[in-house]
Amino acid sequence: AYRYGEFPPIELSPFRYNDTVAQDFYPLDASRAKAEGFPWYVPEKREYAISLKAASLPDTIAEVGDGILKETVGCAHEGACTHKCTTAFRVVPQELTFYRKFNISLPRLCPNCRHAARLAQRNPMKLWHRRCMCNSTQINADMKNPRGSAQIDPRESARYVNTTVHFHGGSPCPNEFETTYAPERKEIIYCEGCYNAEIV
Repeated sequence: AYRYGEFPPIELSPFRYNDTVAQDFYPLDASRAKAEGFPWYVPEKREYAISLKAASLPDTIAEVGDGILKETVGCAHEGACTHKCTTAFRVVPQELTFYRKFNISLPRLCPNCRHAARLAQRNPMKLWHRRCMCNSTQINADMKNPRGSAQIDPRESARYVNTTVHFHGGSPCPNEFETTYAPERKEIIYCEGCYNAEIV
């Protein structure tokens, strides 16, 4: 029996687990989802002939002719991933025009797998306590975070110099804050004040 105010039971959900953003943030495979009681969408097998494998695509867009518009390209994942791979895709005229305009090579993955690859580049849903890495006129290679590990690669830090005067003048910025950028990453992390002074 369900009580008033409880979170709606998963068995009453009109959506399958892998059809929701839950799969983007907390990915599961079919067996794990079913074991936890989540409904799972199994796509119908599509009957189309792949006329060109991803490995056979030219490396540069300059080598691609208009004939690519008639090809059914196989996804490099071949349906073996958990990204709802469509196993194949076609290039449409507007897409080909875009790739040519910006000199971008043809994709090797289907749209669903490309979307999953983009999501994988997001910062994790976790916060780290960090100190602003602005050290007046130059970022020093020996800057440490509160845990004591080096925050940035010395090769990166040695060539960076501020382009304007920040609110803290000639001394290192004292601001500390929470960020989704982990301490071991090499990006320079600014507080809002230094970011606005340097970038905006």
